[in-house]
Amino acid sequence: MSCLPQNSTNLCSSRGQRTRLWALVFLAFPLTIEGAGMLGYRVNLTPSEPLGLWRIVALHRPAVVGDVVFICPPQTAVMQKARHRGYLHAGLCPGRYAPLIKTVAAIEGARLLIGGTVMIDGRVLEHSDVRRTDGAGRLLSAFSGFSVPAGEVFVHSPFPASFDSRYFGPIPASGILGRAEEVLTYAP
Repeated sequence: MSCLPQNSTNLCSSRGQRTRLWALVFLAFPLTIEGAGMLGYRVNLTPSEPLGLWRIVALHRPAVVGDVVFICPPQTAVMQKARHRGYLHAGLCPGRYAPLIKTVAAIEGARLLIGGTVMIDGRVLEHSDVRRTDGAGRLLSAFSGFSVPAGEVFVHSPFPASFDSRYFGPIPASGILGRAEEVLTYAP
């Protein structure tokens, strides 16, 4: 595009300013999200829970069933594979994982039976259908353990395609960053 005609000089200048502004916004957005994370806020961009801004509230007691929490995934081979497949995003947790936002569905000592759905202490967990393949047709393996070990929690999301304990099993409760509190969210 040429800016030689006098009538279009201002147009070219304003387009350049808009381009620089969008570039600044594009570069600042990730820094804003990371800064918010350091201040105890998280932006949830996954359908595991409503989309939007959440606050991490300190949990001054052990997690209980029903708590919606932010939890750092452990650095395991299963999580590395999940990251490679795109199930997990980069973030501030050890291993550069982003924290998961999930509901605690079972705590230590709970008996698990995972087949076509998840059963906890003999009761079917709602919205817990276990998929055999992911959205790209890749095989998924269900967790095959029998109980939640001491110091661990079984986390779940009602979203059908959620990557949760159905597939990776219980994870250390020590990874809980805090309770997830909605600030400004949208549930599509």
